[in-house]
Amino acid sequence: QRADLDVINDGPDKAVQIWNVTGRRPILAAGNSNGDLAMLTFAGGPTLPALRLLVVHDDGEREFEYSAGAEKALDTTQSQGWTAVSIQRDWRQIFPG
Repeated sequence: QRADLDVINDGPDKAVQIWNVTGRRPILAAGNSNGDLAMLTFAGGPTLPALRLLVVHDDGEREFEYSAGAEKALDTTQSQGWTAVSIQRDWRQIFPG
């Protein structure tokens, strides 16, 4: 492994890395934290539709319930009309039984 090739794939760098690797905006983006907000915002574009999904960790029984680090992403998802996917409500199974 070479340190000069390491990239922090979080925050604004995530959108930059998608562009650098693919040369285009994603049409589907899914994330679960504020660190994914740049990628979610970058998806689609002025003339391109996109599916933006934010996974909401709200099932303390089957997984971990937390929203710390996702507050801005949750607010933006709601204000922009993106799709919030609730682990509690929308996932039948989380881990194989």
